[in-house]
Amino acid sequence: MSDFDRVTVLSTMLDSGLVPVFYSPEIEIAKNVAKACFEGGARLLEFTNRGDGAQDVFRELQSYRKKVLRHLILGAGSIVDAPTAQAYIALGASFVVGPILNPDVARLCNRRRVAYLPGCGSASEISCAEELGCDIVKIFPGMQVGGPPFVKAMAGPCPWTRLMPTGGVSPNEESLSAWFQAGVACVGIGSELITKDILQSGDYARLTHDVRSTVELIAKIRHRA
Repeated sequence: MSDFDRVTVLSTMLDSGLVPVFYSPEIEIAKNVAKACFEGGARLLEFTNRGDGAQDVFRELQSYRKKVLRHLILGAGSIVDAPTAQAYIALGASFVVGPILNPDVARLCNRRRVAYLPGCGSASEISCAEELGCDIVKIFPGMQVGGPPFVKAMAGPCPWTRLMPTGGVSPNEESLSAWFQAGVACVGIGSELITKDILQSGDYARLTHDVRSTVELIAKIRHRA
């Protein structure tokens, strides 16, 4: 069971504006990444279900979080079906993210009061996700489905819609300004933030610096708006 209720999770996403996205088959790397992101000011981390042993790594990462990073909100990503979602919820996932919209996952998450952010690429998919109880909808792949202009266009007929692009978001002023000025609720950033170079070199101090810079940049852009 999650240590954080759904309202707290969604509020934290909206307040912070950033969800780092990450996967590693190595638990020590996962621990170091989680710690570096948290120390950089990220309050959420999406661990993606990308490998055969992903659930085992998530279980150990969750145990580490409870002992060392108690205020970090840990969620599961790349979830495409209800059985997998259930497995991660049982391991304490505080939110569930998917590359697609799956109504069975939405119903499961609603039943368990866990935030579900499905991947959508059209106005109709976004509307279906909202009807299924999704408060924030993931736009994926963010740039390929239309980028910031798509988000801005959605705000006209559907100003209540809250969108989180993942894919095509870079941790720099040009990219973040374009997305937040278009009206996104928050952004998911993966390998552009938690880079292969950082993981290979083990330079977690650099990751902390980059996360902190991104969090501060988002706050500055929002203040300007």
